[in-house]
Amino acid sequence: MSTAQETPGGEMQPWAEVTPDAARRLLIAAVEAFAERGYHATTTRDIAGRAGMSPAALYIHYKTKEELLHRISRIGHDKALDIVRTAAAGEGTPAERLSDAVRSFVRWHAGQHTTARVVQYELEALGPDARAEIIGLRRQVDAEVRGIIQDGVATGEFDVPDVPGTTVAVLSLCIDVARWFNVEGPRTPDEVGALYADLVRRMVGFKG
Repeated sequence: MSTAQETPGGEMQPWAEVTPDAARRLLIAAVEAFAERGYHATTTRDIAGRAGMSPAALYIHYKTKEELLHRISRIGHDKALDIVRTAAAGEGTPAERLSDAVRSFVRWHAGQHTTARVVQYELEALGPDARAEIIGLRRQVDAEVRGIIQDGVATGEFDVPDVPGTTVAVLSLCIDVARWFNVEGPRTPDEVGALYADLVRRMVGFKG
């Protein structure tokens, strides 16, 4: 399935912010190639070919293969941060906000599983500066989820002896969905999101 479509439960047109059309086509082709072959095994010729363009045309829009990966990673992590930040800032109890964050985060990782695999698992291929930028975004995601869990501990809704460790466990659980999710499997992205929201409520000791 093309990353321009992904699954019915995922966000449609995930690269609408990338212009012009040729740059978007190259980025989508790069996502598909990186997910299928891995970053290091993919060449710029592979990417250009998938986009129906010449290798020379790629360099008009992206100076290097790493620049493509960085753009993919930046957009993906910005989206991830927006998802959890929106949930964290929402109305409702900590349990409701944590459920919203997990449900939305998992839904994105399932619905956009091809893109998410590249975003989450090709970090080490980035150079030091780009990697540091993406790690900074990951830390912000961690902080948003940690804040919700801390709020739940403070109100007595959650029983969490180790908030930082539990935060890592929650995020790891959500992110791993991108690795195994199959569109032909028994559950939709929405169903997986609901399941994981329930699992995470149990993880934090919510009794409501």
